[in-house]
Amino acid sequence: MNQPIRCYGCGAILQTDDQKKVGYIPQIKDNGKPLLCQRCFRLQHYHKLEKTSLQSDDFLKILQQISEKPGLIVYIIDLFDFNGSMLQGLTRHLPGKDILVVANKRDLLPKLCNNTKITHWIYRHLKEYGIKPVDVLITSAKKNFQVETLMALIEKYRQQQDVYVVGVTNAGKSTLINALLKAFMQKEDLPLITTSEFPGTTLDLIAIELDETHRLYDTPGIVNSHQLTLHVADRDLKAIVPQSEVKQQIYQLNDGQSLYVGGLARLDFLKGEKTSFAGFFSNRLKIHRCKLERADEIFTNDQVISPKALNVKEIQDMASYTFSIPEGKHDVVISGLGWFSLKGQHQKIRVYAPQEVGVFIRQSLV
Repeated sequence: MNQPIRCYGCGAILQTDDQKKVGYIPQIKDNGKPLLCQRCFRLQHYHKLEKTSLQSDDFLKILQQISEKPGLIVYIIDLFDFNGSMLQGLTRHLPGKDILVVANKRDLLPKLCNNTKITHWIYRHLKEYGIKPVDVLITSAKKNFQVETLMALIEKYRQQQDVYVVGVTNAGKSTLINALLKAFMQKEDLPLITTSEFPGTTLDLIAIELDETHRLYDTPGIVNSHQLTLHVADRDLKAIVPQSEVKQQIYQLNDGQSLYVGGLARLDFLKGEKTSFAGFFSNRLKIHRCKLERADEIFTNDQVISPKALNVKEIQDMASYTFSIPEGKHDVVISGLGWFSLKGQHQKIRVYAPQEVGVFIRQSLV
């Protein structure tokens, strides 16, 4: 029985019958060269994404397949969106598996951050999710930071077995695998996996040879509905998803003042002494300060407050969360967008964010 031919960019099985289904290609030429489906071709050459019909259940089925086979799990998390990239119940779906945690996108955090302290921070928070990794490594696929160390750890822990790379959409799985391919696969004109800021670019398992009998598999990103990137128009993703080191923006607030992050989230300082709020968001997003009493009115000014999430026309369309900040340094996190860091002294704040988007209080990362 002939093996199906897959797109080397997204992993979908190639087909010529239906343009609306994944894997469509006008003509399949099986001449031994890697082939690219029409969706990946348009994404790579024209930066246009065609939507697919994949659902969360499809990703869970892939996890079920992985759980039934021996192999090392390489779990990619996004350092800039740690909470949004955590998979609830990962160990339940992959019981008994060795998990190597790779914290990607180090290049987005300030250079002065101490990597050892960040690693200890990651271990503490993984424990809260019930994850006991065999190791934790901080990397940057974009800057090739610790790519060689990552390959060494994969060889150390896979024990002559296959490797499965998992993570949520946009955690940087495919970009990191491409960095490994460029560094260690000595082939000319090497086909690379399709990458973009659009969620859900990889559609099925993509196999890469490790040796004669074992493979490294890139898996589709698992959708986490808490991530803000799933609730905005595609045209706004470039402004929201950071592409370079995030520069902190510091605001001195008295109670009764508010901060808008574009039109995507709002923080109201309800009660407390004058406090410094350090914002860590994409450098392309504008943060607007205003008086709390005028904040609702200002939201309607699209020239000042933008971009906005889908289906949000009024501030009342957003969910609101009220917190008392514990003593010590803490972050107020809007999943997939960024965070405000402050020294907690039981200040009372309120956060507006689109419905379903995760809002968290955590110990400061930076």
